[in-house]
Amino acid sequence: MKMTKETIMKQDENYYLPVFSRYPIVISHGEGPYVYDSEGKKYIDFLAGIAVNVLGHGHKALVNAICEQAHKVIHCSNLYYTAVQAELGEMLAKVSGLDKVFLANSGAEANEGALKLARKYGKTISPDKFEIIAAEHSFHGRTLATLTATGQPKYQKGYEPLPGGFSHVPFNDLAALEAKISEKTCAVFLETIQGEGGIHVPGESYFAGVRKLCDKYQALLVLDEIQCGMGRSGKMFAYQLLNVKPDIATVAKGLAGGVPIGAFMATDKVAKVFSAGDHGSTFGGNPLASAAGVAVLKAIADEQLLENTITVGKYLFDKLQGLKAKYPKIITEIRGKGLILGAQLTQPGRSIVEACLKKGVIINCTAGDVLRFVPPLNITTAHVDEVITVLDEVLAHT
Repeated sequence: MKMTKETIMKQDENYYLPVFSRYPIVISHGEGPYVYDSEGKKYIDFLAGIAVNVLGHGHKALVNAICEQAHKVIHCSNLYYTAVQAELGEMLAKVSGLDKVFLANSGAEANEGALKLARKYGKTISPDKFEIIAAEHSFHGRTLATLTATGQPKYQKGYEPLPGGFSHVPFNDLAALEAKISEKTCAVFLETIQGEGGIHVPGESYFAGVRKLCDKYQALLVLDEIQCGMGRSGKMFAYQLLNVKPDIATVAKGLAGGVPIGAFMATDKVAKVFSAGDHGSTFGGNPLASAAGVAVLKAIADEQLLENTITVGKYLFDKLQGLKAKYPKIITEIRGKGLILGAQLTQPGRSIVEACLKKGVIINCTAGDVLRFVPPLNITTAHVDEVITVLDEVLAHT
């Protein structure tokens, strides 16, 4: 017997930890940039699982790669080699401009590994070189260490005592970083574009200055590309847009198009401080996830999705600017790069998100008052028009 939406929601409430503030729809399946709920209603998905479904839903090459790999072997221990993991490692090294790769299961795990590598590298210089500087309003994950690196106290409340050695400075404020950094700093840990904190893009000279400070103090520059990486900015990694090279970079979300995965990449100079047993993972980089990652990277290249992200992202940006001009009392700023865009509101955004959802459009609100747009990278201008039409209707009645 088919379960009703209400039955599914009740079952979830009875047995799932209440850590999510869910919207009252049950997703059934998806196709391209659209998903369908359990009652057959169609939605255009401009959230894409929070920047995960870079190829949309049901992408044929991705689905085929997953199915083919599942028929061969889904998982094996990292005590053994697999061809598909080796292939993904080489692809990630080449597109990132870094040398060595570690595959994990999530963005939080990727950042956790990057923090460990940075700490271990710092200890090769001095036993006191362990401090990590991150940014206010950042988001790096929900493990205890990544939660501590996250510059938002609301996520840390109740989990004290937090691990030591972390501090925060305002994002895009080079003077504040210069005042904080010291010989004890082992790493400066930043999102290249802040996502969860409200889609904040740094000034053009900011990262060049951060790089110089890191070099001066022998500190590593670690860039979190969990949300803004995998082509979302119009470059494979947003640091390539800003002409800065990190010592370590982390990626996840879009890397395998929805199959859980994460990765951190490092220069040879940094990576060599790890040896067998220093880090590991049971599931990280298993054949199924690696096959999905290879398929996504190939699709981004074969379907020219970086170019599409720039073109359609500009179109979406301009359309949002039009709404800002039309509703200046509600929208004060449009910001972002490519297809990671935000609309700063003068009011909380949840009611706007809920009204869009009722009209078949999925977007979300981050930082309380920023509408976030992170759709699949293969959307068209027609899809943008579809969303903008609905958002216009909603704003007119807000």
